[in-house]
Amino acid sequence: VRVLVLQAAWALVGGQVRYSVPEEAKSGTVVGRLAQDLGVEAGEVEARRLRLVPKGHGGGDERTSVEVSGASGALVVSSRLDREELCGKSAPCALRLEVLVERPLRVFHVELEVTDINDNAPLFPAARKNLSIWESSPPGSRFPLEGASDADIGANAQLSYKLSPSEHFALEVKSKDEKKTSVALALTKSLDREAMAEHRLVLTASDGGRPSLSGTMELVISVLDVNDNTPEFNQSVYNVKIPENVAVGTLLLQVTATDKDEGINKEITYAFSQAVSEEVKELFMMDPKSGELRIIGRLDFEDVQSYDLEIEAHDKGNPTLIGHCSVELEVLDVNDNAPEVWVTSLSVPVAEDAPLGTVVALLSVSDRDSGSNGHVRCTVWPSSPFGLVSTFEGSYSLVLREALDRERVSEYEVEVRAEDGGAPPLHARRALRVPVSDVNDNAPAFAQAVYTVLARENNAAGAELARVWARDPDEAGNGRVSYSLWEGASASGSGWRSASSYVSVDAESGRVWALQPLDYEELQVLQFEVRAVDAGEPSLSGNATVQLFVVDENDNAPSLLPPAGGGAGPWAVGAAGSPSSELSSSSSSGWSLWAWASWGSPAGQVVAKIRAVDADSGYNAWLRYELQEARGKGAFRVGLYSGEVSTARALEEADGPRQTLLIVVRDHGEPARSATATLSVSLGEGSEAALAAGVGAASSGSVLRGSISGVEGGASVSATTNVWLVVAICAVSSVFLLAVVLYGASRWSPRASVLSGPGPTTLVCASEVGSWSYSQRQSRSVCVAEGAGKSDLMVFSPNFP
Repeated sequence: VRVLVLQAAWALVGGQVRYSVPEEAKSGTVVGRLAQDLGVEAGEVEARRLRLVPKGHGGGDERTSVEVSGASGALVVSSRLDREELCGKSAPCALRLEVLVERPLRVFHVELEVTDINDNAPLFPAARKNLSIWESSPPGSRFPLEGASDADIGANAQLSYKLSPSEHFALEVKSKDEKKTSVALALTKSLDREAMAEHRLVLTASDGGRPSLSGTMELVISVLDVNDNTPEFNQSVYNVKIPENVAVGTLLLQVTATDKDEGINKEITYAFSQAVSEEVKELFMMDPKSGELRIIGRLDFEDVQSYDLEIEAHDKGNPTLIGHCSVELEVLDVNDNAPEVWVTSLSVPVAEDAPLGTVVALLSVSDRDSGSNGHVRCTVWPSSPFGLVSTFEGSYSLVLREALDRERVSEYEVEVRAEDGGAPPLHARRALRVPVSDVNDNAPAFAQAVYTVLARENNAAGAELARVWARDPDEAGNGRVSYSLWEGASASGSGWRSASSYVSVDAESGRVWALQPLDYEELQVLQFEVRAVDAGEPSLSGNATVQLFVVDENDNAPSLLPPAGGGAGPWAVGAAGSPSSELSSSSSSGWSLWAWASWGSPAGQVVAKIRAVDADSGYNAWLRYELQEARGKGAFRVGLYSGEVSTARALEEADGPRQTLLIVVRDHGEPARSATATLSVSLGEGSEAALAAGVGAASSGSVLRGSISGVEGGASVSATTNVWLVVAICAVSSVFLLAVVLYGASRWSPRASVLSGPGPTTLVCASEVGSWSYSQRQSRSVCVAEGAGKSDLMVFSPNFP
């Protein structure tokens, strides 16, 4: 079979390939070199998956008629191509195909025109046609005949008619337009039923094909007698235009015919001609009496655009005479078909770092209506981050217009909306689900930049101190976080030590564990960083600072200090005009102290001073002194916070030569801890007490030279007391002023450093009006947040014995 390829060329404006193939071409016939025409190399046909995709409804029949050869990329016939089945009477018969090519993804439109061959002969509605004609019919009478139809188109469907020879009848053929031809049997000579009651003629229809095909119909004409006036319509052709959505029961028109006969021969009934098909009769109804033509079915412009109805008027004569007219109905299109949207290709999921312009889906849009009713506009909702790009008429690409962020939106419900140009417009929607795939673009972030943790000292090893938590909004491995101790150190009594010697961080949970018991006296503040790292590739990380403050517990009892002079028997200040007294200690359990006082010393005379210190801080290091005495009124008392032992009344000889006092030093912790000291006070005359004091001073390394009279000794002691009082007052004032300056500086200074190392031992400064305790450490300034620093200087209320 010789294959005729009529056309295969690019249409540069539309980007289409057009081919032509005759119908009934054999399977395997090459229609065109599709791959070559599309610019696809022969070796890339299979790799780029060159293939046809259906386009809308009916695409399945088109796709099975032709196919793409996998090896050569040629478009070949795969099954029988019958133009009449595919397109009917439509001309030209063009099949619109979509060709999809990947890498890169592109879609092309291919138009395949199936040309007609003369494979259908003209066909009459019936092989035999019976006509009844009155013998009184005058010459020139016309009798409409049903013409033949030819399924072909063009010249192959142009019919010519020929009637077998007859002296009474001739054939009249009139062309109404290019598509419609009326055929009528004309009476050329009066009939005589008595001479010939029946005439048999053959009507032949031939088409214009080469070679020409023909069809025949036998005409059997019966000659009837008398009733010689046929009904006549007031119009031979009625033209009606109706919209396709006309309501059922609507009156289209009323035909009217008249008959010149009288009586029963004048009564007329109306009916459809036998040429009207049953399908048409299901849409229209003719009232036999009134001649009203009404609609009884639903019209569809997309199926049939016009109807040609042959109406007959029958009289009641014997025989019945029939008049004929034609009703030409033109169906007007209305916007009764909504647009249709199909997804021809969908590439999901889309990576959140996909570049702008990435094609996500290919769509096809169509509308069965015509004119503006079939013009479709497409939009996408929401308008971001995707947009529509028109590639060809009725074809769109859904592309990425804005950057994606899976952590903000992990999946998009995209709706493609189509609207035609009708009034009112009709709409169609197509929903697409576009998931977004994750990339590792988010580092772990802690809930807090700085964690402040309070932990009591003497905690158990392995105790949980705190828990840090970091969030990574990525998914799967990109969001799986592990923790580690990054850096940190602390100053302790033994020097700087790494934070890893004190704490550890659980890699999965972020729990901070203590590796050893904490000691406030060794470590007050520990600062370190915790790093959170995700499992992405490459991995991302985040840091958080942990400030661990050790809270003091009352785990240290007060410690008594040796005498101020450092020897076995330092001397303490006595009353004016009285001998000095002496204070000493021993290294046995507790402290054994002694002092000297003279009889006659007035009440309030300080005979000794107990000094103690507590390694704890705060209330745990705030000391108070108590005297445990026998029943009755004692001769001595001790300052509650100063530790000074003084006379409670004037001393008498009845008090005896020696008084033994038991002094208890307690802190304010819960529970309180204490230490005890035994003070032995020797009583005597003023000269004896002074002598004892001098001996004690010499044994302690103090310098006391010359003999001292009672009056001079008293004056010396009084002068020394005044000097120390002035020094004490100046010291207290200086400390108070320094505290005020430090407080103001901490309030308005920028953020301070977190740590300073432990300082030397700070002794207790005491007086009758109050005391300040630092407990063997310097004052520290701790800055936890953006606020001002705070000092741990503690000021207690004055206490009066």
